[in-house]
Amino acid sequence: MALKIERFVCPAKGNGLRAVHQIRAGELLFKARPLACCISKKHLATACHNCFTRAESLLRCSQCKTARYCNAQCQKQAWSEHKGECSRLKSLQPRIPPDSVRLAARILQTDSTQNAPGELYSLEEHQSHLADMSEEKLEGLGQLCGVLQLYLQQGAGTPPQNPPAPSPDLLSLLAKVTCNCFTISDGELQEVGVGLYPSMSLLNHDCQPNCVMMFEGKTLHLRAVRDIQPQEELTISYTESVAPSAERRRHLEEQYHFLCHCQRCCSAYQDADMLAGGVMGTRLKEALPALEQLQAEQKWAELLREGGAVVEGHRGAVPDSNVYLLRLLDLLLDACITLGQYDTALHYGTRTLQPYSLYYPEPHPARAIQLMRVGKLQQLLGRVEEALESFRQAYDVMKVTHGTEHLLTNELQGRLMECQAELNRD
Repeated sequence: MALKIERFVCPAKGNGLRAVHQIRAGELLFKARPLACCISKKHLATACHNCFTRAESLLRCSQCKTARYCNAQCQKQAWSEHKGECSRLKSLQPRIPPDSVRLAARILQTDSTQNAPGELYSLEEHQSHLADMSEEKLEGLGQLCGVLQLYLQQGAGTPPQNPPAPSPDLLSLLAKVTCNCFTISDGELQEVGVGLYPSMSLLNHDCQPNCVMMFEGKTLHLRAVRDIQPQEELTISYTESVAPSAERRRHLEEQYHFLCHCQRCCSAYQDADMLAGGVMGTRLKEALPALEQLQAEQKWAELLREGGAVVEGHRGAVPDSNVYLLRLLDLLLDACITLGQYDTALHYGTRTLQPYSLYYPEPHPARAIQLMRVGKLQQLLGRVEEALESFRQAYDVMKVTHGTEHLLTNELQGRLMECQAELNRD
């Protein structure tokens, strides 16, 4: 099948990808398997290390006691990738190296000099950006390189030695990994792992992109979110879209070593809405880290109590469009759902819908998922007509961002039929 995308050189950005012919919104442009990937450290016990499916009950590797699998078939399929790390992980127990170290070690196991069929970009062509890094970042990367060298010595039959000065080749590899790897997420945008997809590293950034990446297992799907003309550049967003321009620019410069000059950043588009509330909004920003830590520690009752008090204390002074209040409302939604407080969850979830609509005017998976979450709460609480409308809106977005064959889209279609059937009975 002829490729719908091609590599080109953009005068202002360097390498990039563009459309070969006209593309329609929702069209699948490219499917890619990773050169290498691994489960994120925080999900080692909750996701299959072969197919990346989440499950409560998983088989555990009898040797390293770290890798988990759905069944014997998944374990067998994963052995070629896992065998090189199994003895290392076993010797390190209970310590686990960072995701970037484990991913880099897996890349070293592959034949990265041979491009897979249809691959448009090789690992060797990836930029390390070492020359663009600050001394502080280079120092941190050097320490990470030392961890990688020690990790590679594990299970080799000789006692690990203190590593020498960082190997230039390993330092370059880690720099390429940290700048070019993608977070592998499930259909609800929840992180599962990390992977390197060489061709997709060619995609340049825009804060209002024309494409989105979704995953089915560890297979990456690149889809258009609006109509694209022949020879038009394909872009994705490297950073959180719902953030003020200064925050987006700072993150892009620190992580990817460029200053964004897209239209949204140059015009500070929607910054006034995102930062509405002035000083009170700033106080919300200052309160967020402690509340996010409670979420990370799964202290849901404490999060709900303290976060609810913060929201109440800013009532009338900060609109829901303020991005820091919006993040807090999302935290409280998660807490309420976990604690089974569904009426309160629906209250917080409903408040997020207007800001999501404002900040995601084009199809975006985050908006589809938020509408689906609210719809589930409405359905659970017997508000079937409202649930039907939420599910319809979610489907209109999800058929573009996820595609009609995605498991989550199929679940959404099932809920639409359930609501319609219940209304018909009444």
